[in-house]
Amino acid sequence: MMKNEVVEVDGLTVVRGRVRAVDDVSFSTVPGKVTGLLGPSGCGKTTLMRAIVGVQIVESGTVTVLGEPAGSRVLRDRIGYVTQAPSVYEDLTVAENLRFFSRVLGVAATEVERCVEAVDLGDQRDLVVSRLSGGQRSRASLAVALLGEPELLVLDEPTVGLDPVLRRDLWAMFHRLADQGTTVLVSSHVMDEAERCDRLLLMRDGRLLADDTPAALLTQTGTAHIEGAFLALVEGVLR
Repeated sequence: MMKNEVVEVDGLTVVRGRVRAVDDVSFSTVPGKVTGLLGPSGCGKTTLMRAIVGVQIVESGTVTVLGEPAGSRVLRDRIGYVTQAPSVYEDLTVAENLRFFSRVLGVAATEVERCVEAVDLGDQRDLVVSRLSGGQRSRASLAVALLGEPELLVLDEPTVGLDPVLRRDLWAMFHRLADQGTTVLVSSHVMDEAERCDRLLLMRDGRLLADDTPAALLTQTGTAHIEGAFLALVEGVLR
């Protein structure tokens, strides 16, 4: 494997109850790319991401991040993780949340303003989080994840419930971060976001159906859109 791989997943299997939530999945990522993890709700995307950040018990296989086993203490300030549920304190303002987490991470106080502006929350910086809309809370969580310019960003459905303009702006930001060398892994169940990714991992029922660029997947399946490519892969109708 290439030495600059950031995430290496090898034969990962996660069992939850009697279900194989992740079933023998293998892939790797490199810096400077936005990798999209796409598939329907319940296909195993969140479980896979939890394994990558080291908070998921696995049945078998290995996950290595930045050369270290997933969950290693040395990775804590090198990974930014945004869960589907907002991960900020509701009784603090946006700025207070960022100041608190910046002290926890040991990053400069100047990071607060940079991250607030990056997610377009400048006008809401002094509002208590409980007064924000759902989309604004999600952006506040993303701002926390950006503190310290992490080498890996793991984003679980970060654009759910956001308006089209903000979705566009966030995807542009993801690509700017990737251009600066950050590895971005972002999940979505919205197939029209697939074309915004440099590379796609398509999942269904815990298994990885495909790992390629959007253009290559369209060529492989002879389809015009990623949703059609996904359906073709599921049905086994390949050129």
